[in-house]
Amino acid sequence: MNKHAPVITLDGPGGVGKGTISTLLAEKLGWHFLDSGALYRLTALAASNHGISLKDEQAVALVAEHLDVQFANDASGSQIILENEKVTEAIRTEEVGTNASIVAAYSRVRDALLKRQRAFAVEPGLIADGRDMGTVVFTDAPLKIFMNASAEERATRRVRQLQEKGATADYDTVLADIVARDERDQNRATAPLKPADDAVLLDTTCLSIDEVMNAILDEAASRQII
Repeated sequence: MNKHAPVITLDGPGGVGKGTISTLLAEKLGWHFLDSGALYRLTALAASNHGISLKDEQAVALVAEHLDVQFANDASGSQIILENEKVTEAIRTEEVGTNASIVAAYSRVRDALLKRQRAFAVEPGLIADGRDMGTVVFTDAPLKIFMNASAEERATRRVRQLQEKGATADYDTVLADIVARDERDQNRATAPLKPADDAVLLDTTCLSIDEVMNAILDEAASRQII
């Protein structure tokens, strides 16, 4: 990790707005952006594509070690390419998200992706979005944010997001998936989902995007990070 590149970590469960806020922060500051969850989604998708059982930790870890992925930009925006195939939308499905939560519980998989994640910390700075960015990957980050929101609010947001994409979404099913994923993430043996000891806790249940952005930017400014 480049010790001269400042890092702001945003951790928290799914649906709290980490992806939206992280992207906006990176754009506003002109910093790099790490969507660590995408790496686990890509690992899960690649394993499934190759017929590898997600119950086989060793085999899935090998997939993570040799993940053939590129992050690129074209006329339609940011693209994620897995083994020469665009998977930008494919990795955002509920199924892939659930599978990502399964493989993320494996210590071998997390170890395989750790060095790749840390390599994103280069000048002028990095916004790192995930579940263990502040507790494991960037423990020396000068600002760690832990975002949270009620499961009900997160389910409402997810249903609205899916409907906006033209997909059918059942609130009760989405809520159950969120609760189950939280349970796995918080109770896994390796890198469980929890705030870093020095993290700033931010409940986004009743906050707008602008309010969340301003809270983080104010905190970063007060610490002279930006």
